[in-house]
Amino acid sequence: MSDAEVSNDVRGQLLQLCRSRRTRTAVFTRARPTHWAPGEVRHPDTGEAFTQDGAWEFVAAQIAGGVAIEAIALDKPPGKTGYVIKLQGFENDSIYIKLQLGSGVVVGRSFHVSTQSK
Repeated sequence: MSDAEVSNDVRGQLLQLCRSRRTRTAVFTRARPTHWAPGEVRHPDTGEAFTQDGAWEFVAAQIAGGVAIEAIALDKPPGKTGYVIKLQGFENDSIYIKLQLGSGVVVGRSFHVSTQSK
């Protein structure tokens, strides 16, 4: 799969699912590992650490605001698609977010300070 901007349909699904506690999860499994660590990420505007709900609300607001979302092929599980958002964080940090659509849910696969060099 080549990296590409996602469709409006996918963007809408991600947004709708991120907005509800009933349709979002970030539970780690061996088949679907996650690094969802909002407490280690500072909000770009306030410098305060994110809460679990605050992280999801932030992601939803970014999607609603039209942030670029890149579709990538996931290694785990193979054949599935991940949706990556890269944002400027607090001060010199960058925030890396990766989501995966499931059956009626969105899986938070990554929410952490980026470890990639800028």
